[in-house]
Amino acid sequence: MENASGATEFILLGMTDNRELAGVLFGVLLTVYIITVLGNLSLVVLIRISPRLHTSMYFFLSNLSFLDICFSSITTPKTLANLLSQLQEVSFHECLTQMGLFIVFASAECNLLASMAYDRYAAICHPLRYHITMSRVRCLFLIAGCYLGGLVNMVAVTTSITQLSFCQPCVLSHFFCDIPPLLALACSDPWVTQILVFGCGGFTLVTSIAVILFSYLSILMTILGITSASGKQKAFSTCVSHLTAVGLYYGTTMYTYLQPSQQGSQAGNQMVSVFYTMVIPMLNPLIYSLRNQEVKAALQKILRNRS
Repeated sequence: MENASGATEFILLGMTDNRELAGVLFGVLLTVYIITVLGNLSLVVLIRISPRLHTSMYFFLSNLSFLDICFSSITTPKTLANLLSQLQEVSFHECLTQMGLFIVFASAECNLLASMAYDRYAAICHPLRYHITMSRVRCLFLIAGCYLGGLVNMVAVTTSITQLSFCQPCVLSHFFCDIPPLLALACSDPWVTQILVFGCGGFTLVTSIAVILFSYLSILMTILGITSASGKQKAFSTCVSHLTAVGLYYGTTMYTYLQPSQQGSQAGNQMVSVFYTMVIPMLNPLIYSLRNQEVKAALQKILRNRS
């Protein structure tokens, strides 16, 4: 694909032009990336090899860990390379590919978080029908739908961006090829692309948030009807980790992509971008494992068997 202006490359301003600070940031982000990959990969392997974790809830959780590895790997390695480089150039095709993959995985994660909320609704509100409702086939269909929604968003937005012309020099005020700074370089009117971004992103967020709200309102009503305190605590404890992940991810995503215009400062927008592209993928395995007794019990059993 080519863009209307024939621009062949973009220059990423990155996080800083201070070489000493760049070295510090490289060390910090490299550590974050290693923890992200090892933490999420360990969770995937643990769920795979532990029979007690072979349920739909952990099937979705292993897919979330896979998504977080992909999500972080789209931006972090290139950012690390640019921090060590004097010339931070990226071709138009590389930029479009990075942005397209980012859209796929970001959209898929929204849909997956909604699917995980529905899974908790089925488990708590309809426990007797849970294994029928969340059968293996239905789980696979839900996962396929998560990625299909991301692909539709990616095709719509990237196709529209290729129709734009870009002003020279093509300097992106960001550390990766994100949609808002790319549209800021457009010489032609980007209103069609902006409508598509707002429409696709808004539809994905609204539908997934609607599923999450319905699921948790139903769960809340069910928990209030439980008479025993231990029963209420057990039901609520299975939802806390997911609600934490939902709040972090949706809050930063809506701040970035559902603004009518980029009203925030460049530094502020980049800080939010670092949080949801690098920090949240690192935190998710900690959020889901530290408060989860089944995950901790499965890990302890494996460690005992190997000792």
